[in-house]
Amino acid sequence: MRRLLSRLTGDTVYVLIGFPLASITFVLTVGGLSAGAGLLVVWLGVPILALTLLMARGMGDVERLRMRPVLGRELPRPRYPRAPEGAGILRRTVTPLAGGQPWLDALHALLAFPVAVAAFCVTVTWWATTVFGLTYPLYGWLFSNMPDNHSLPDLLGLGRGYVVDSVFYLGMGALFALTLYPVVRSCALIQASLGRALLTGIAELQERIDDLTEGRNAAAHAEADALRRLERDIHDGPQQRLVHLAMELSRAQRELKRDATAAHETIGKAIGATRETLDELRALSRGIAPPILADRGLAPALAALAGRCTVPVELDVQTTERFPALIENTVYFVTAEALTNVAKHSRATSCMVGLTRIGDVLLLTIGDDGVGGAHVAKGHGLSGLADRLRAVDGELTVRSPAGGPTSITAEVPCA
Repeated sequence: MRRLLSRLTGDTVYVLIGFPLASITFVLTVGGLSAGAGLLVVWLGVPILALTLLMARGMGDVERLRMRPVLGRELPRPRYPRAPEGAGILRRTVTPLAGGQPWLDALHALLAFPVAVAAFCVTVTWWATTVFGLTYPLYGWLFSNMPDNHSLPDLLGLGRGYVVDSVFYLGMGALFALTLYPVVRSCALIQASLGRALLTGIAELQERIDDLTEGRNAAAHAEADALRRLERDIHDGPQQRLVHLAMELSRAQRELKRDATAAHETIGKAIGATRETLDELRALSRGIAPPILADRGLAPALAALAGRCTVPVELDVQTTERFPALIENTVYFVTAEALTNVAKHSRATSCMVGLTRIGDVLLLTIGDDGVGGAHVAKGHGLSGLADRLRAVDGELTVRSPAGGPTSITAEVPCA
């Protein structure tokens, strides 16, 4: 109830203050645009238009601040054109006229006025009727005793008198009181939505483009790092073993003619080296999406990861849905890398992996009782996980104080 009253109060103040602000902005903008357009032929209109757009920008900044509590979110400020250093007076004068956002500010000043007037009238009417109706029994007897007093119930044929008037106005006040919150909230949202569309629409689009660009770059870096790591591991591991295996087989071939027993021992060593190479290749293949992930989904694939980890893992997967391949691969690789870090660095005795869907987000949690000290700084293992998650608009949160325990949370959009 307290939150409802707080929201109602905030929306009411927003609408009531919006009316005088919109009126002042509308008058200044219309006057400035008219004077500027009329004086363009003698070039005096250019600075007038520039000042008008700067005024509209300032009022737009005020409106962006006012809209935040109504919309319940932070709103980005658009990027306005700026004159380069050393620019002359003419260039500095013309710069505020460049780009689309300054003119959108002016358009908002023109369109917000009628919306603010309508919202103001509706809000004042609803509040006034609510207060008048609910308090009428306190002072209604004054009007009922006036001669030739024709109240609204009397005009509607419902009768006249203090009791009839009180019941009628009290009922009307209660009806308006019940609808006060949705009506005022709607007025505030309509007014704020217009401001958001014109004052922050381009900025939000640019912010989204920047996020996508950052995600693409993060994905490219993560993929490049994974390929370099895989190439290094293959070069240092299986490739060296295969070279040694080829040399052993060549020696066995030479020994086969003169000493079958020695050749038999050499071939036995080669078979052992082959098994070791296969084990190492299986370990490296964990960095590549396994067939079980594509065929059966995340739950069996994560169970396979947990079974291979050298630290005991408690697995809790609460969703059996199938998701797009990119989402499943991301969750799988993040889990695989995190479990590898647990096995290598945490000195933990137990680990927990949980996966659940909350709305349009997959929530992956990985915790251990190790020594802690993990973080996502560049150059550390978890930085690659953060880059991989940014590629799908995901987020990584790491809580790992010195001495442990460590908790890793990955949020992956899955809608």
